Amino acid sequence: MKILIVGGAGYIGSHINKELTKKGFETVVFDSLVKGHQEAVKWGEFFQGDLANIEDLRQVFTKYKIDAVLHFAAFIEVGESVKDPQKYYQNNVKNTLNLFQVMLENDVKKLIFSSTAATFGNPQYTPIDELHPQVPINPYGQAKLMVEKILADYDFAYGLKYVALRYFNACGADLDNEIGENHTPESHLIPLILDAAIGKREDIKIFGTDYPTPDGTCVRDYIHVTDLAQAHILALQYLLDGNDSNSFNLGNGKGFSVKEVIDAAKKVTGVDFKVTEVERRAGDPPELVADSTKAKQVLKWQPQYADLETIVKSAWAWHQKK
Repeated sequence: MKILIVGGAGYIGSHINKELTKKGFETVVFDSLVKGHQEAVKWGEFFQGDLANIEDLRQVFTKYKIDAVLHFAAFIEVGESVKDPQKYYQNNVKNTLNLFQVMLENDVKKLIFSSTAATFGNPQYTPIDELHPQVPINPYGQAKLMVEKILADYDFAYGLKYVALRYFNACGADLDNEIGENHTPESHLIPLILDAAIGKREDIKIFGTDYPTPDGTCVRDYIHVTDLAQAHILALQYLLDGNDSNSFNLGNGKGFSVKEVIDAAKKVTGVDFKVTEVERRAGDPPELVADSTKAKQVLKWQPQYADLETIVKSAWAWHQKK
């Protein structure tokens, strides 16, 4: 069973590559290395190519007999998507259509799609389940939702079976410390906090302390990347078993505030780094927490590393090594 991991040199893709290999799957990583890191491809085979070039895709499908695809290749900066939506629609939608075209040309009809909680927009209620209205408030979320809708059409017309996995806040690092989070630029809270702890940043900023939450700071659902990886393997098995297309929200079902994450980082690192309170950012909802009941019931998924201190410890071990 050979699995193509598109964007497999990135943060989440590399962790899934490791876990798939441990489960006995053969993997091929397809990545342009624009955002990914070749040193993160420690398992399987590597094929450097660009989704924008359909011939690159045709080459990889010709070279390997692919049984299923996991698709992670996307730009992920919400703020950038607002400033430059064309970049996001071209890469995250148009280039993805190239992948679907070549999959159909080669009769590969099983896909795991990396989606996002950003498809929901501002929450009308929490925790957020799969029935929550999808009303994105930025081009990043809009592009991911477009692909979800395209997939529904492709399933109906061509029989392309898919699972869309909507992540909340992916975080942490491989517990063996072989791979971890390494974005350029970095925009995720935990690595930014750890940058402050090692002195790479002069402080960590809290954007708003007057939200209607227990301590006034935003609350988010942090899910360890290894737990995410396990959900992808279960979703893949779900498709391989012949089940219909589906969508699942992935989170721990519990939120932690910005201040709680900072406190956990200070405890784990032993560093009392500087914290600066500034004004709110536009578009930050007070609370985003997942209801992952459906994934637990249908996929039999159960997060193993939901404890905030465990998450931060794994990220800190990687951060120091990096």
